[in-house]
Amino acid sequence: MSIKFYFSPYSSAVRTHWALEELGIPYEGVRMDLKAGDQKKPDFLKLNPNGKVPTLVDDGVPYFESAAINIYLGEKYGVAKGLWPKAGTQAHGRAMSWTVWAAASLLNAGTRIMINTSPEVPDEQKNAAQGESARKEFEGLLDLLDAELKDKPYVTGDSFTLADALLAADLWWYQMGVVPSLARWPHIQAWTARCMERPAFKRISTG
Repeated sequence: MSIKFYFSPYSSAVRTHWALEELGIPYEGVRMDLKAGDQKKPDFLKLNPNGKVPTLVDDGVPYFESAAINIYLGEKYGVAKGLWPKAGTQAHGRAMSWTVWAAASLLNAGTRIMINTSPEVPDEQKNAAQGESARKEFEGLLDLLDAELKDKPYVTGDSFTLADALLAADLWWYQMGVVPSLARWPHIQAWTARCMERPAFKRISTG
């Protein structure tokens, strides 16, 4: 087994970084300087023509898109370690559902908030109405997640999985600007606290 992980701190690569640390499998981390354009260099584009992180190479085969990488890692390495549900089980279906939900629904709304509110985006490119609409959608999605976590400690049930790692990584990142406080969602707040107490998260959260 030979794994190389291309990442940048404070990006969606945190999802996969956390998963790798939870799995405890050996890997080589390659930190990319996105501002310097490392992701656009020819050698990297051969691995990921999208020119983005994270990118993971396992036994010479490259994979991209953080949700897809995490599912791949879960299926290949996580089942035996109790970090990914066995295929065909209800827990597996829930893990897949919440992983894709984070990568599609939640990310879409969160991105639209950032595009229309971030101080790093020129004012002429912002649309206040679209930003507010996205915020309402984002908060509604958090209402759904909060309800899901009302009667169980993790999204698939009693056990932490890589689906929790991916979702909690997103919420950690969103708290830096999109939704600074989770006080409105007490079940999410308690769940993120549980997840972020894990040693794997503490190892990667300092960048």
